[in-house]
Amino acid sequence: MLEVENLTLRYGQSRILHGIDLVARPGEVTAVMGVNGVGKTSLLRAIAGRHPFEGGTIRLDGRDLGRPTAAQAARAGIAYVPQGREIFPLLTVEENLETGFACLPRARREVPAELYDLFPILTTMRHRRGGDLSGGQQQQLAIARALVTRPRVLLLDEPTEGIQPSIIKDIGRVIEGLRDRGDIAVVLVEQYFDFAHRLADRFVAMSRGAVTLAAPREGIARDRLLSAISI
Repeated sequence: MLEVENLTLRYGQSRILHGIDLVARPGEVTAVMGVNGVGKTSLLRAIAGRHPFEGGTIRLDGRDLGRPTAAQAARAGIAYVPQGREIFPLLTVEENLETGFACLPRARREVPAELYDLFPILTTMRHRRGGDLSGGQQQQLAIARALVTRPRVLLLDEPTEGIQPSIIKDIGRVIEGLRDRGDIAVVLVEQYFDFAHRLADRFVAMSRGAVTLAAPREGIARDRLLSAISI
């Protein structure tokens, strides 16, 4: 289980996150929701070791991770799929997947066959360069690359952004499948309300760098969630 407690973060003199608490459990999707600029991406970047945070604690299965670098967070079991995907355009699909080996011991450095089952398009595109893929195909590649690391926590930042509807449905099915496996905690940052609302087991609404509401799905009405997001 991922536990974030009283997390604060600054960019220069500006405090972006104000004492954020978040819990993400295996077998659940935790949706972090809010309008642009409220600090959702900053929160994921802090958890993933992409940006140093000022104060607070990040724990995984009760173990304090301290102030992890990106490499340390990845080795601990936290995988991050950033907004914009950040695949390597000149590497092939297969080579992009193999970059996930960096945080794994040598004996585990293989691409699980199930990833090609989850994302069949990557099988046919295996030897194509990443930059030749459509935006939706690149998003699938970015998620598959994160899964190569065998994560315990999967952080997804705006996975539907700029993606065609058919691939949004495919990505939704993959997230559902990962949740149903029961061994991965998924944290989903998403602007597409209906997509997040359909998938989430738990909601965290943010406004101006703070949590305005945190509740399990059965404890929150849709209208109340929309109101908390728009504060």
